[in-house]
Amino acid sequence: MLDYRYDTQLLIEGTDLDEDKISAYFNEHFEGDCLLAVGDKELIKIHFHTNEPWKVLEYCATLGEIYDIVVEDMDRQTRGLHG
Repeated sequence: MLDYRYDTQLLIEGTDLDEDKISAYFNEHFEGDCLLAVGDKELIKIHFHTNEPWKVLEYCATLGEIYDIVVEDMDRQTRGLHG
């Protein structure tokens, strides 16, 4: 059984984005692992494993426009199922 079920990935497009501040927010407010928050002041790529992807999406939407959103159920994948 996985500790964190959902692989959550997205792009954030905005202004004055700060990958260090975003990473710190994730570490303080979300349970999960495998955090990747990389980019520049206008575009940040997020990758995060969590059980509550909707909270990640909600927060990221406050930072700018979010798109290329992918939420994959890794538990289903380990059982050989789609999605």
